[in-house]
Amino acid sequence: MKEENLILTQDYINSNLNEGIITVDLSSWEEFLCLIREKRLHIGNYIWRGQRSIDWLLESKLERTLKKFEINGSLKYLERFKYGVRGEQDLEYERLDSDDDWWAAGQNHSLFSPLLEWTSSPFIAAFYAFYKDDDNRDKRVIYSFAPRIVNHINNKLRLENFGVSEDDLLVKCLNPLFDVNSRLADRSGLFTKSPIGIDIEQWVRKNFSLAGNYKAILLKLTLPNDKRIHILNALNKMNINPLTIFPEYQGGLKK
Repeated sequence: MKEENLILTQDYINSNLNEGIITVDLSSWEEFLCLIREKRLHIGNYIWRGQRSIDWLLESKLERTLKKFEINGSLKYLERFKYGVRGEQDLEYERLDSDDDWWAAGQNHSLFSPLLEWTSSPFIAAFYAFYKDDDNRDKRVIYSFAPRIVNHINNKLRLENFGVSEDDLLVKCLNPLFDVNSRLADRSGLFTKSPIGIDIEQWVRKNFSLAGNYKAILLKLTLPNDKRIHILNALNKMNINPLTIFPEYQGGLKK
């Protein structure tokens, strides 16, 4: 049996699971492909996010900004955005029913929001992890997150914390019905929203015991940085490249 086939077997999960999180250090793009296809990780049950550094937290731009400048009051920030975009032609106001809808719309207008963008495609996530050149990294990371398990945990948190605001408890998985200029559609995109001050990994470690029989909530797949060109060439053969991911910039503007 090939070594790749041993990854994410039940024995592997039992040996490597740590508070709902499994880290898998892969040595090649081919190993990544083998894992995705053999374990059918690309079939609907997971969402994906690629990051250039394994040291970066799974947190939104707004969260990073609030921490950097020691600012409080994200909702006041949202209210200023609502006021500032009055009259924008491409905002479908009648479909913005909640603050989360407004945050999603705002993110498409370059608003720093508490939403973290993911994709339903592991290969688009791989593109995000590798498309920018950066020789200062040894590894890059592709995350896989399980919304069904998250919803299971959320239901238990609601029952155990009656009266507490959901924004302070839950990680929400948001898939807006609207999309400005099809930007999310181009990336097979969707969002998560976690409580302010808590990144995704921190939330998983805090609540993994509520997952019951479900074990792996967050999967961290690392790949060597020196495989970048090979990986981008392989993704280009899948028609995943700057032209298809960033059509609003006509591809070549993103390097």
